Amino acid sequence: MRPHVETIQEKDYIWHRAELPGGEGPASERRLSVDEEDGSSSLRVDFHTEWGRGPGVHHADTEYYVLEGEMRYGDQVLGKGGYVHAPKGVPAKALRFTEGSRILHYREYGDAGFDAVDSASDPGWPDTRGEITVRASAESDWLAVPNAGPMPGLFVKYLHVDPVSGFYTRLVYAQEGWADHRLAHHPCYEEAYTLDGKMAYNFGDLDAGTYFFRPARVKHGHFVAMEGGTTWLMRSDGELENWYTQNEWVRWGGDAVNYAPDGGRMTWSYSSHDLAGGGSRRTDGDLRVLRTALNFQKERGAPDTDYVQHGTGSDQSLVAMATAFDLARLGQGLGPGHSPDHGPETAPGTASDPGHHRHHGHGHHSHESGAAEASAHSHAALGWPAPGTLEHPDERTGDHAHNWGVGRPWKRGVDRPLPPILSTLPVRSRSLGRWDGDGM
Repeated sequence: MRPHVETIQEKDYIWHRAELPGGEGPASERRLSVDEEDGSSSLRVDFHTEWGRGPGVHHADTEYYVLEGEMRYGDQVLGKGGYVHAPKGVPAKALRFTEGSRILHYREYGDAGFDAVDSASDPGWPDTRGEITVRASAESDWLAVPNAGPMPGLFVKYLHVDPVSGFYTRLVYAQEGWADHRLAHHPCYEEAYTLDGKMAYNFGDLDAGTYFFRPARVKHGHFVAMEGGTTWLMRSDGELENWYTQNEWVRWGGDAVNYAPDGGRMTWSYSSHDLAGGGSRRTDGDLRVLRTALNFQKERGAPDTDYVQHGTGSDQSLVAMATAFDLARLGQGLGPGHSPDHGPETAPGTASDPGHHRHHGHGHHSHESGAAEASAHSHAALGWPAPGTLEHPDERTGDHAHNWGVGRPWKRGVDRPLPPILSTLPVRSRSLGRWDGDGM
């Protein structure tokens, strides 16, 4: 599996000698993201002189997209926006690039291996499927995305779609002012290279040359397309379904053994709201456009809640916890704010809560009262679904049980929706978004 790479500028990567076996001519590559287990890679390649390679078979599903310059596939000449997809094991024609060409180069489910053949009409590997796709994307029209989010303004050009797996490569354009005030996650991974324009979102700003690779079920959103709009080349390894989150929050804590301010013990807690520092890095213009998206949604009669930028207003984690505990108390026949374990003025789970250590076995509760307390604080008592109902049936089994960021097989109308996973600091990031808690 590839690591989470979010909002990094390609110029921050070092150059390597390009891995293009059998080719003639020097070329360099920036490795945007790499799966060190199966060789899958997303690369930015520059050709320093004329480069060419004869017909052959790729060891991976392979894609070439021209950013600048010229690509010749067989007798077809493709300029900026030219695209070739060669399935693994299917013989491809000779390929050439002119001096100074700049491309995006992708390999999926395999490494850079390449076996030369006499002709593209030679037989391919057993059990291969698909055929070579060649497109001049500059000559095709933009298609409006029918469900572009809360408001129109999103357009697409499909480069390749696998009819079996749903894996797709496409160009996406968001016109200036397009926005989505929600956070989305998907059952599949999503990656993008920004071709031009600028967009602000929860992980930072996307401008020309920025890249992300986002594993399945990582939340992202609060999008605002800036002046002139934004265009990307995007890829996903399965059927893309949008599941949305609002009023997001994360809270964590524990018992410090020896790192309280005085060097001793303390109980502590922190939230993504705290991480934001009670403010926002988003501009007033950003926030105005995000509220426009919200109002558009409401005018259509779609269910929605008011948009409050993360880190401002009330801490949603405390609101959710207080609401849940009130529900639990009412379920026990107690009034709101009244509990045998927590006084009416004390929030549960905070350092000021004198009963908090008793919850962890530091007090004098009996086993019977401890069991009752556990029941009162269960997911069901707090009005939350049991954790198991939020998991994919194969979440804890199979080869990837150790990594919930790996996409699981999912089909619309067959499988139930899946919740997001807890996102951590991406392996590579230049973004402020991760640090201010927006959308964690």
